[in-house]
Order: sequence, then C-alpha cells, then structure tokens
Amino acid sequence: MSVHDPLAARKPRRLGLYLPFVLLLLAALAWTFFWFWMRGEVQKRMDASVADLGRGGYQVSWGRRSLGGYPFRMDVSLTEVKLREPSGWALQAPLLEGEAFPYAPGHWMLAAPQGLTFVRPVGGPVAITGQVLRASLTDFAKRPPSFSFQGEGLSFQPAAGAEPFALTAADLVEFHLRAGPDDEGGVFARLDGGKARPDGVFGRIAAGKPVSLVWNSTLSKMSAFTGRDWAEAVQRWSDAGGQMNVRDTSKLAAGEALVAVKSGALGVGRDGRLRGVMDVGLRQAPRALGTMAQSGVLPSTAADAASAVATARQAGDSARATLNFEAGQITLGPVALGPAPKVYTPR
Repeated sequence: MSVHDPLAARKPRRLGLYLPFVLLLLAALAWTFFWFWMRGEVQKRMDASVADLGRGGYQVSWGRRSLGGYPFRMDVSLTEVKLREPSGWALQAPLLEGEAFPYAPGHWMLAAPQGLTFVRPVGGPVAITGQVLRASLTDFAKRPPSFSFQGEGLSFQPAAGAEPFALTAADLVEFHLRAGPDDEGGVFARLDGGKARPDGVFGRIAAGKPVSLVWNSTLSKMSAFTGRDWAEAVQRWSDAGGQMNVRDTSKLAAGEALVAVKSGALGVGRDGRLRGVMDVGLRQAPRALGTMAQSGVLPSTAADAASAVATARQAGDSARATLNFEAGQITLGPVALGPAPKVYTPR
C-alpha cells in the first residue's frame, strides 16, 4: 500500500498581521488632516470675529499668535493682547493662552499667567496679578453664551499717574454668565476677602475689615440682546422689555456696614442709565452715609437727609428702604443721592 505525499504547507497570510497597522496609519493621517483643518478654521474664525468687532467700534489686536497642541489639543497663544470698547474701557494682557479639544471646539479654557490690566475711561490703567487668573467660554450658540471667570489671590495696582482703585487685594473674584430656560440668562458675581484702600471710601467704611459682594440676578428677553456693539444690544433688549431681576441673596458688605437686597427689578432707560426699584436692608447706614459725605462722594445735605430716612426706618440693627432709579437719578426713599449708574452712552 502506498502513502500519499503530504500537501505542501501554505505560506501564512500577512494581511491579518499588517492590516491593524495600516488602519492605524490611515486613522493617524485622517486625524492629522482634521487637526490642521481645525487649526485653519480657528485662525479664520478669530480673524472674522476681530473684523466683526471692528465694525462695531471695538479695537482688538495682538502682537504674535501661535497655534499648537497637536495631536489632541488646540492651543492658542497670543502676546500683547489689547481689547478696547467704544466708551473707553479696555483690557490688556502680555500673554493670553487658550485651550480646546478638537472634538469639542466650542469649549475654550483661557488663562492669563502674567496678569491683566484693565483701563478705565476716567482713572487710567489698573494692573491685576494673582495666583489664578482663568476663564472658560462655551455654548456659543446660546444667548448668552456660558462664560466664567475666576481670580484667586488677586492684587490691584494702579499705573503711575492713574487714579487710585477702590481695592488693593481680594482673596477671590468670580463672575458667571449662563443661559437659562424661557429666554432668560443668569448673572452671578462674587467677591470675597476684599481689602479696601485705607484712604478710600470703602476703606473708611470698612474700618480695616474685609469687603465682600454677592450679586445674583436673572435677565429676561435675552433673544433680543443683539446688535453691532454693546450700546445697540442693550437698547434693543430694553426696547423689547428686557429686565434684570435681582435675587434676595445679593448683598454688599464693607466691614459692619451692609446693603442686602430683598427684591429688585431693573431696566435701562433711553438715557443709558439704570431705571427700576430695589427693596434693600441697610445696616449702619447713617455712619456709611456720613463717611461718603466726608469723602465728597455725596453732598452733605443729601447724606444728612438720607441718614434721617434710614434712622426713621430702623428696626433693630437694620433699616428697610427703597432705592429708586428714575429719570437718571438714584434716590433713597425721597432723597436724591446722585446720578444713576450708566450702562451705556447713547449715540
């Protein structure tokens, strides 16, 4: 009996060995193409945003721009950043860094590691340095977009020749802007551990103790907040019936003196100034008003009359009063204290 010759062994196929590496290479090439495309889109959108702001009267510039972070981040670094709005307020930073992930291009983290400088239209520049200066910006399609700022261990230093600033330092400063349901937006601000300038009004009222602030409010009719610039957007929002409702957690404290909001509804008049009413609780109002008169912030007659109103409405250690913003003036009860805060300058 004969035995069949064994079949020749087949050569092993290499496809199963090399295919994963080929696919990985193709994926890497596709991701690289996508990353560089995204890099170009970021540059285009930045340039388009600067052009749009310029048409609204804003001035935006930087010295050097670099984009990196390949393969899993999109990093933007700008030097000598300057932003100036039409009424004269400006923000400057020697270095501004931003970071986003290519798969989430609408969520940016920002940082100013070398500090910031804000410029007042009347008063001049104030340099801000701190342990932490960071922000986040996301949800661009919403109105308003989500924005958060946080500063820790801050110090405030006016430039040479500039007017003094109310604070010299603060443990914490926060600001948050959020879109809400029913065409609303939320605005929240917080200041903890503020150290007032000793010879300033807040410093004299606080008497060496900390200054703190909590502001909690909601804005209605946010879909109407549109325009080429800040003034036009506020006008349209106001014309549509937009209003700010101040929550009862809002308060300002300077040492033992306190203004605590019980309720409030504010808008903006055609003169660009606040209008509306806030029901507030006051603690140590006569002493604070007297200090403001001594500092020249209020006329003595107005301070004396407002002190009399606060004293008449005293119950325990606090008084209830109404702050009215009307016809361009702010009044405490029936007493005119001065011009209402200006939100924008009408053209």
